[in-house]
Amino acid sequence: MPTHGREASKRETTGGKPHASSMYRRAMPSTSTDNDHVMQLRAAALALPTEPVTPGFRHEAMRYEGDDEFLTGTLRFLREGLARGERAMVVVSPRKIALLRTALGADAERVRFADMRRVGANPARIIPAWTLFLREAGGDGRTLRGVGEPVHAERSEAELVECERHESLLNLAFAHAADFRLLCPYDVSALDASTLARVHCTHPLVHDVDGRVRRSTAFMGLAVAAEPCRATLLSAPADAQTIPVMPAGLVALRAVVARRAARAGLTPQRREDLVLAINELATNSIRHGGGAGTLTIWETPDALVCQVTDAGRLADPLAGRNLPEPDQTGCYGLWLVNQLCDLVEQRTLPRGNLVRVSMRRG
Repeated sequence: MPTHGREASKRETTGGKPHASSMYRRAMPSTSTDNDHVMQLRAAALALPTEPVTPGFRHEAMRYEGDDEFLTGTLRFLREGLARGERAMVVVSPRKIALLRTALGADAERVRFADMRRVGANPARIIPAWTLFLREAGGDGRTLRGVGEPVHAERSEAELVECERHESLLNLAFAHAADFRLLCPYDVSALDASTLARVHCTHPLVHDVDGRVRRSTAFMGLAVAAEPCRATLLSAPADAQTIPVMPAGLVALRAVVARRAARAGLTPQRREDLVLAINELATNSIRHGGGAGTLTIWETPDALVCQVTDAGRLADPLAGRNLPEPDQTGCYGLWLVNQLCDLVEQRTLPRGNLVRVSMRRG
């Protein structure tokens, strides 16, 4: 898995999983051995028969190159569903929304569109968006279709790690969906080889631009998706501020976070959001993490970062990503943190839990 930065010497957690090589057709900067393996994977994939369309959740990765292939593949997928009276939602960039609206013409009114920059700025918010779509549009026996492109070249390395985690957890979140097809486009002309290689690990199906669907031979499965996340993180810098999290110190802790947020240039509203998010994490540490924890704060050129560690353990891999039920009371802590912060990275440590949140500056 990629790390948060280019430096790999300082590690806080370890245990990233190996991934299969990519099968995409663009030339890769790799060794001859790597290229031989890629060719073997590609040959094996092409030998597989087309996957029949069956009910349930179908999570399909579509590799494409440029706008023309994006439109060819997504329009075929959407029009097929619209012709059958199926409901659809598309979550991509505003530019691609405009392309699809123009190409669909009058049919665009039958499709829900949402800006991925807003819905999925923090990748942990995307599963709840699809869950809401299923709640509102499903239930009448018809297939639901989605097109979602969370991975794009503008993502940071840390965001790409969380996007990969998100793509893996989708298989778990909708394992029991009645009939939902989700197409995830990946632009091979804009993404690097390592990012593209992992696509086949997190998607059970590969959807070609021409509409053919085949099984991925590298898909890791639901058991891997359900495992605790131990992807590597860079350690906090040596000059980071540390504050103990204790029941009697929450007022002082909130004040420190507010001061650091102001110093980092966050707007008043975003300061309030961060203070609320850290208060939720600290409260969770006190209630569920052994009664105490540690808050660590530091600044990067782009963001203010706050990290809470404790002795607790998150058993639910979808914690904070499940859309709350309308009549639900309580258990909103991590959900609220995901809604308030620009990026949330949760990791299982050998002896505890870590949640790192980032708020972009300016």
